[in-house]
Amino acid sequence: MSIIFGSIVPHPPILIPQIGRDNLIFVEKTKKAMETLAKLAVEENVETLVVISPHSPAFADAIAVKTGDELKGSFRQFGAGSVALNFKNNLEFVDLIFKYAEEENVPFFKFSTKFGFKDLEELDHGALVPLFYLQDIELPIVSLSISDFSYYKHYLLGVAIQKAAEEYGKRVGFIASGDLSHRLTPEAPAGFNRRGKEFDLTIKSIIEKADFEELFALDDSLIDDAGECGLRSIFVLAGSMNGYRVDSKVLSYEGPFGVGYLVAFIKALEKDSKRDLLESLNERNIAGQKKTKESESPPVKLARETVESYIKNVKVISPPEVLPQYMKKKAGVFVSINKNKALRGCIGTVNPTEPDIAMEIIRNAINASTNDPRFDSVGVSELDDLVYSVDILEEPEEIPDETFLDPAKYGVIVKSGFKTGLLLPNIEGVETVEEQLSIAKRKAGIGENERVKLYRFKVTRYY
Repeated sequence: MSIIFGSIVPHPPILIPQIGRDNLIFVEKTKKAMETLAKLAVEENVETLVVISPHSPAFADAIAVKTGDELKGSFRQFGAGSVALNFKNNLEFVDLIFKYAEEENVPFFKFSTKFGFKDLEELDHGALVPLFYLQDIELPIVSLSISDFSYYKHYLLGVAIQKAAEEYGKRVGFIASGDLSHRLTPEAPAGFNRRGKEFDLTIKSIIEKADFEELFALDDSLIDDAGECGLRSIFVLAGSMNGYRVDSKVLSYEGPFGVGYLVAFIKALEKDSKRDLLESLNERNIAGQKKTKESESPPVKLARETVESYIKNVKVISPPEVLPQYMKKKAGVFVSINKNKALRGCIGTVNPTEPDIAMEIIRNAINASTNDPRFDSVGVSELDDLVYSVDILEEPEEIPDETFLDPAKYGVIVKSGFKTGLLLPNIEGVETVEEQLSIAKRKAGIGENERVKLYRFKVTRYY
């Protein structure tokens, strides 16, 4: 057997009658679709369920799975503590997923009470809401989290789940929990963006056609503008159906409260080699990495090669023999590492500490990947997903007051006694001098109203 069916479900607690009460009328389409989904699961004689939730405790560099004998949770944080669910954990299937995730190079982490993760083993509302509608089936389940991995790696997680199901030999159902855009109306939780609706209708169309390869053609800006929380879950679902012809049905879609709720049922049919996307996706992934590397500036190339060498082999590389003239000078340097558009590490020096910029980059690249106190060290499995930038600083100059600042043009240094804070220029989301100074002060532990010496500096940013 393999995955018998997959489903996409939203997870607003208002769907629970004891919580929604009179407001259930606003999600009537979704409620009826969830009830239909439960009936379809019964008809498929499913023997175990796998649920992945974007709200389950997660890690940047691993997929997390709960390993307690029992998985339970309640809606007490939503004022309905009496509504509690309890399921047996299918640990045999957990081990099989772990096995094939390793094969697909998808790092896995097992939550266990013996490591002090008791509270984190509780089911979150992203899992509890769909399971509420399926609880009468009384099946063992597996509870997974998403991670900061790329969409491609989440697809590979789905492939691992499929392979585990094939070895398991029983009928497995998959639940991809996640809401779509959170920006459909001016009253929406994440504010309004006109592209939120476009995103939702695009996902709806992809699911109706079951053209999962189109997921990889989604525009990054569209995803960002949508403010979604369910896309990675959908990629895992798509991977779980890799190589199978499917019958895909959207049971409902609506957008009350400014959030998109999609309910879909995807039934796996026979194998179809034309729907095996692994080879083409791998080629696309490799081509994308190659294109990125070919377009790198010399400072960024050196930063990437430094991190890759150090993380893989704990080896500090030497600068290349041939360097651009500007990299032979001395200057302060910041190396920033991003993963899926989120900061993964950033360390730098205001004043030079090495003989030249190349050595400064090597030193700070290693520190950014291993010694940024805000993050764990970068893992080998993350390297292909990392994007680098390098800022080379001009010498800071003291300024009399904040009128000499411009957050798009100048970085800022604030000093009060032994406390110093720095913020680079042209940072997304930092648009005013007030915001720039506030962040720099917080980084230094300086009070908002505390008097400071101000310095500004220019940078040249390399990608």
